[in-house]
Amino acid sequence: MQNQQEVNRLKDIVQNLLDEAKQQGATAAEAGLSQENGLSVSVRLGDVETIEHHCSQGLGITVYFGQRKGSASTTDLSVESIKETVSAACSIARYTSEDEYAGLPEKALLATSFPDLDVNHPWAITADEAIALAIECEDAARHYDAEITNSEGASVNTHQGIHVLGNSLGFLHGSLSTRHSLSCSVLAQRGESMQRDYWYTVARNANNLEAAVEVGQKAAQRTLRRLEGRSLSTRQCPVLYSAEIASGLLSSFIGAISGGNLYRKSSFLLDALDTQVFPGFVHIHEQPHLIGASGSSAYDSEGVATHTRDLVTDGILRSYVLGTYSARKLGLHSTGNAGGVRNLTIDPGVLDFDGLLKQMDTGLLVTELMGQGVNILTGDYSRGAAGFWVENGQIQYPVEEITIAGNLKDMLRNIVAVGNDVDYRGNVRTGSILVERMSIAGQ
Repeated sequence: MQNQQEVNRLKDIVQNLLDEAKQQGATAAEAGLSQENGLSVSVRLGDVETIEHHCSQGLGITVYFGQRKGSASTTDLSVESIKETVSAACSIARYTSEDEYAGLPEKALLATSFPDLDVNHPWAITADEAIALAIECEDAARHYDAEITNSEGASVNTHQGIHVLGNSLGFLHGSLSTRHSLSCSVLAQRGESMQRDYWYTVARNANNLEAAVEVGQKAAQRTLRRLEGRSLSTRQCPVLYSAEIASGLLSSFIGAISGGNLYRKSSFLLDALDTQVFPGFVHIHEQPHLIGASGSSAYDSEGVATHTRDLVTDGILRSYVLGTYSARKLGLHSTGNAGGVRNLTIDPGVLDFDGLLKQMDTGLLVTELMGQGVNILTGDYSRGAAGFWVENGQIQYPVEEITIAGNLKDMLRNIVAVGNDVDYRGNVRTGSILVERMSIAGQ
């Protein structure tokens, strides 16, 4: 009840912002206000390193004078500050050039129903309890094996936020959400070989976090298996992206079909709508109304209603990812994706992780990527990588200091299988992805 009272208070502030903008001559306006608080603790080698209590707030307003736009923000929510912030935005708008595509979303596209998506679960954990949980997690990793020789620590984070969005078309809504996490990172040594790795768990509801001991043990296991890594000779071979990094492949695809890159003509998937970009078995869709999921929301960052929708069916690109401005530049309508996609999902296949290894038979399992070597304009892809060499469907030895390369257009079309080992922790839900062939640069 107290949380809802605070939401209502912040909604009143946003409404006051919008009213003030109208009084100062704006023909349209939109405003957002956020208030966040949380606790973060970190430990290392059994000792407390940091305890941080977070508390922040901020609001931003965008005003329109016809097709001229101005924005301003502040962290001060006083009546005087609100007037000054609106005045600053109006001053900017009066001196900017007109942009025929600027403006609020179409009123018909705004969200009018707000289902309970079960994303608000405050965690009443004290600093002492969080410290104890982090130490339990780190101890599980440090004591897992004698070759675990050092630790980068473990951390517990809990966060709750209130976000209110409103515009002069009558949209005004506030929502509460939480996010909790537990992570651990350790180092191992065998002879001259040293490695580090980590594991983490994240959830809206703390009851859905993996157990602290389990997180620590996974961090240790992942570190140990990387010891005595080798490079590879330059070659071409199949590549299996493990589930926790396969999401990056899909994120690059989303970047290529996002409005900003499309209207700037800086995408390798320009004019690819209704063409084959994946194999026929691939189905990629958004599920923004999943109960309790990390990306769930009834509307995007402009208030446009979100919908369950297909982006790719039968391997064919069916829709772009658009906010209001980019949609107008392209002569289309917003897809409810201002701020990005929400709970993007690629349907899993029938094979588990071991089944994918067997299908690959001989090739590279990638478990870590480094660098930003993705060119969305051309599709050229080159990333530093580490992982494991696989023969006869079995992991043989760890691999490091290599580069994997290809072109995203070919890589997406040459996906052989998607595993059912889905990683649900993030906003992109995918299992491991097997690509038919890529270039490996090593020794």
